[in-house]
Amino acid sequence: MRPISLQTARRAGLVVLFSLTLAACQTVPVAPPSPAQPPVAPPPAEVVTPKPAPKPPRIGLALGGGAARGFAHIGVIQVLEENGIHPDLVVGTSAGSLVAALYASGKNGAALGQLADSMDEAAITDWGFPGRALIRGEALARYVRDATGNRPIEKFPLPLGIVATDLDSGQAILFQVGDTGLAVRASSAVPAVFQPVKIGTREYVDGGLVSPVPVRFARQMGADLVIAVDISAAPEGNPTGDPVRMLLQTFAIMGRSINTFELKEADVVLRPRLPGVGGADFAARKKSIQAGREAAQAALVQLKANIAAKTK
Repeated sequence: MRPISLQTARRAGLVVLFSLTLAACQTVPVAPPSPAQPPVAPPPAEVVTPKPAPKPPRIGLALGGGAARGFAHIGVIQVLEENGIHPDLVVGTSAGSLVAALYASGKNGAALGQLADSMDEAAITDWGFPGRALIRGEALARYVRDATGNRPIEKFPLPLGIVATDLDSGQAILFQVGDTGLAVRASSAVPAVFQPVKIGTREYVDGGLVSPVPVRFARQMGADLVIAVDISAAPEGNPTGDPVRMLLQTFAIMGRSINTFELKEADVVLRPRLPGVGGADFAARKKSIQAGREAAQAALVQLKANIAAKTK
């Protein structure tokens, strides 16, 4: 074996050294940087949805018939207003239709009381005998138009319903549009006392024949809670010595039977105590108003409880 010369060894060493250096300088692959992670968002704050304000029930006031005893309705309205209870709609039959129309037109309890004091019975009485009845009823219609600004039912600030009876079919009719005076006249047309009222091609008479206290019509108009005011006279002990009183007694008997069923649908029934006050007793208007006040005051606790129970 030939000995390696010193020069050859040196060259070989340089080659090895160069190779090692080159290997050390090779680029070492580096993994690409991972994309920057977005900052971790804090959990969303809890959204608190405010609870809606409690919604009170839609209150309907159903005012029954009873001729001059209808002044009691005014006392009821006064007490309701004094205690912050404002009906959302009102519906009336006969005498109740008159008070309902005046109230729905914008007159409050105080104004109704003043109107009652100044009311002249002669202003709503126009004798029509001989004929189909004693009273024509045109004076009543005129009085209502004058007192309500000659506005039709649908233009009143408070929704109003007036109940009459179709003389041909015997069906109850609810007037919610049209001539207010004519509707009240129809609703109040006690047969043989007031002449029937012709509206269109139909004739109408007193709504008390079919709905003495119009609770079901208050429901029909959208009431959630119905306050019914029953001013009908109890049949027992009423005078019957002349044809008019005999007729009113007949109405009292009939109304008692119908009310037994209809008043079951009311939430609160007010019955003003009116002993000795007849349907023709206009002189007892102050006594009737006071009786209405007392009946409403006696029912306030029950009424407020019912309103609270139906408030959602």
